[in-house]
Amino acid sequence: MNYVSPGRTAGTAGGLTLQRSSALWDDLARALLLGLLILASLTFLSYGVSTDEEVQHIYGKKLLSYYLSGFQDRSAFHFKDLYLYGGLFDLVVAVLVHVSPFEEYETRHLLCALVGVLGIAGTWRYARLLAGPRAGFVAAALLALTGVYYGAMFNNTKDVPFAAGMVWTLYFGTRILKQLPKPGRSAVLKFGLVLGLTLAIRVGAVLSIFYLLVATLLYYALIARQEGGRWALQDLRHTVVAMLPAVPVAYGLMALFWPWAVQKPLNPLEALRVVSRFPIDIQTLFMGQMVHSNDPPALYLPVYLAIKLPEAVLLGVAVSVVMAAVWLLRGGWRHTGAFMAVRYVPLALSAFLPILLFLLMRPSVYNGIRHFLFLVPPMVVLAGIAADRLWSISERAGRAFGQAFAAALTVIAVVYAWQLGTMHPNQYVYYNQLVGGVKGADGKYELDYWGNSMHEAIQELIEFVERENDGNPPPRQYTLTVCGNTLAVRFELPPWLRLVNGIEPDWRKADFFLAFTQVKRCPSLLDGHPIFEIAADDVPLTVVKDRRRPSADPPTE
Repeated sequence: MNYVSPGRTAGTAGGLTLQRSSALWDDLARALLLGLLILASLTFLSYGVSTDEEVQHIYGKKLLSYYLSGFQDRSAFHFKDLYLYGGLFDLVVAVLVHVSPFEEYETRHLLCALVGVLGIAGTWRYARLLAGPRAGFVAAALLALTGVYYGAMFNNTKDVPFAAGMVWTLYFGTRILKQLPKPGRSAVLKFGLVLGLTLAIRVGAVLSIFYLLVATLLYYALIARQEGGRWALQDLRHTVVAMLPAVPVAYGLMALFWPWAVQKPLNPLEALRVVSRFPIDIQTLFMGQMVHSNDPPALYLPVYLAIKLPEAVLLGVAVSVVMAAVWLLRGGWRHTGAFMAVRYVPLALSAFLPILLFLLMRPSVYNGIRHFLFLVPPMVVLAGIAADRLWSISERAGRAFGQAFAAALTVIAVVYAWQLGTMHPNQYVYYNQLVGGVKGADGKYELDYWGNSMHEAIQELIEFVERENDGNPPPRQYTLTVCGNTLAVRFELPPWLRLVNGIEPDWRKADFFLAFTQVKRCPSLLDGHPIFEIAADDVPLTVVKDRRRPSADPPTE
């Protein structure tokens, strides 16, 4: 008769419990992603055309023309400053619009939302790879509840795809690190794939190569310390050879979607030089003052990150830093656990190195953290890992403590979801309570810089006028003038409403006036009877005035 020891039974039971727990968190993560896909599909029509989308869409059509003309139409290589960026997203949209059931900008918004969810999926997989299924789910949920990311998913068609690509490069780069000293061909090729696609959006993806390189060198430095430099150098050569297949894959994809980059060998470096110091000067709001985009204050990026990210993410990042510091002070790097810690090097670099580079180089920047949106997923991963560690510590203190921690996380998630829901579809203007929310940020920091709220305003105006006529179009044509993002309204106008702009002589006689509050002089530019406003957290983002009858209120300064 065979007997099983009590210890073996307990171990088996514990393993089954762990497997069930892992499956549960993975199922929850998949359910979250499915829910986000459904939510995005139901709401993408609510978002406006951003101020950059028109030129980006033209760029995509020019790239398509380059290929359809047999490489003869090279106008994409000289179109504004767009040629300095990869055209992956724009070229794909230029192809899809011919088969899409939606209008061109609606197609852009749906595709951008799907890519944004893909970025959340990458955040889940990355945190899961480093710290397990529960950390992965928490990280994915935190990113979905981060307004600056979620709100941008629908019409920030440059920075959201780049952020999504960067987190996937981190994921596959870390898979390579876990397989050292002999990385598998699959992980290497997939890293090359996502690297090439991300380079085909912005040249800044070269940072992911640096992150992987630093972590690999550190790994072999640890081997050299234990086994001698000769053996480490030999293994390093084998690893480099194993990674080489990623290079042609990445370069080929970059060339396909960013053909300008391969017209001359140094074009990518030229793009990196120019985009880091754009020869334009845009006034941007920071701490109540207008500052120059080409000479931003050193604290511009750190402060914006501190007030745009949810408090839970900031706390999680701080806890992860403290945990890392404690590990270093205790000499963890002297033990075999240092090899495990190498996997976290790309995460730490991706979260903090760009901030350090900003402080040292002070590149051109405006619109808050828009150009640094790729920092958000790694910071959320740090927060997710920290939350998972604190949760484990709470559970070791007793079941009640673990349940209390889980309840606290649930309450935080519900509060954030409620906040973003009440701000729909302007979630990207979110500010945390360190600055007093959107109310506290009003007049001190950038709010609706895309003019996204004007899309909702024009829809409200159309419904307002048609209600006056019992749900029917009015008997005559009205005119509308806009101070702000005209792109957000001109594709929505019915036949009875004509847009007049500042170059037309009768623009001051328009029947209706839409003004977004991002430019403070806009609302007072023309008088009229205020009929409604689009707001976030009770802060007006767009004001709509009826000028068909004299206003009782004089214009304000």
